[in-house]
Amino acid sequence: MNYEGFAIECYQAGKGLWHARLWRPDRTPMIVGGVAFSAIEIGFAWPDPESAAADARNQIDRLRLTRYAALAQPQQELSAA
Repeated sequence: MNYEGFAIECYQAGKGLWHARLWRPDRTPMIVGGVAFSAIEIGFAWPDPESAAADARNQIDRLRLTRYAALAQPQQELSAA
């Protein structure tokens, strides 16, 4: 499944324990808090794959805001110098 430019994969890690993994389809790393990740594992276990995917979509929305905020910070510092 794809959402907002990310691929989402749901997988079962134990009976009834669904998790999600997300990455960029072109495999470029995601920068979160200055750290590069090739994929992110969503750590919360859900009872079904639909709930795991919904949580992954929510995390993508949150990460987009964080990523843009992290990119804006250095640009502001450069223009102030």
